[in-house]
Amino acid sequence: MEINAIILDWAGTTVDYGCFAPVNAFIKAFEAHGITPTMDETRAPMGMEKRAHVAKMLEGKRLASLWKETHGKPPTEADINAIYSKFEPNLFATLENYTDPIPGVLDAVARIRGMGIKIGSTTGYTSAMMDVVVPAAKAKGYSPDCVVCPEDVGSGRPNPYMVWRNLQELKVGDIHGVVKIGDTVADMEEGFNAGCICVGVLKGSSLLGLNEDEVNTMPKSELEKLMQKAEAAYVEAGAHYVIPDISALPELISAISASEISALNAA
Repeated sequence: MEINAIILDWAGTTVDYGCFAPVNAFIKAFEAHGITPTMDETRAPMGMEKRAHVAKMLEGKRLASLWKETHGKPPTEADINAIYSKFEPNLFATLENYTDPIPGVLDAVARIRGMGIKIGSTTGYTSAMMDVVVPAAKAKGYSPDCVVCPEDVGSGRPNPYMVWRNLQELKVGDIHGVVKIGDTVADMEEGFNAGCICVGVLKGSSLLGLNEDEVNTMPKSELEKLMQKAEAAYVEAGAHYVIPDISALPELISAISASEISALNAA
């Protein structure tokens, strides 16, 4: 077996270092309804389709209690829709500003393409959101071979359908030769459920939750503790490998292919 395709996430993995565009939009949407979520509450469902993300946040004990206290009743489907209706314009107002490729992405993708490996992608963003992100990222040098959004397949992560649609579009027949790379628990669950190899990325990720300056200036011991915590969350969610940053991906791909081929030859 050799790796024949990789499926990359977008925000927090290939663009938008730290995945801040949706975080800021979610917080503003909740604040418009009198509630301020914490950063952890906002990031916990990251990677999911965005309306489902709102619903998941409202399932949290503190936010559900705070909503009832503020609005006099538990949150309803109408409330989820109302929050989401604020989220979308908040996101679109700044989305193009968060389309810079994360350092190391362009080189990593070029090297992986040079191995003859196809580049797919999945996202928690809608098609309309990706209509902003995809051309902006392409103008800056990043353009995968395939982009699949939740509505393209009927549902988003943690379901595996976006990964499988990538395989259809890329004409890849063996899921065991596919690597899913992402920056959230939902990414790992998506890849695990699809049956492919799962890789979590630390620096630049939503799971780590730091911007580039924080990563570069934080005391090494403090950063290491946060990275160890994020790595444990990836592994618990089904990650087979965790890499420090996206620049380590080509070497990992080569190592996976070599180890698998060696194992098959030994058998």
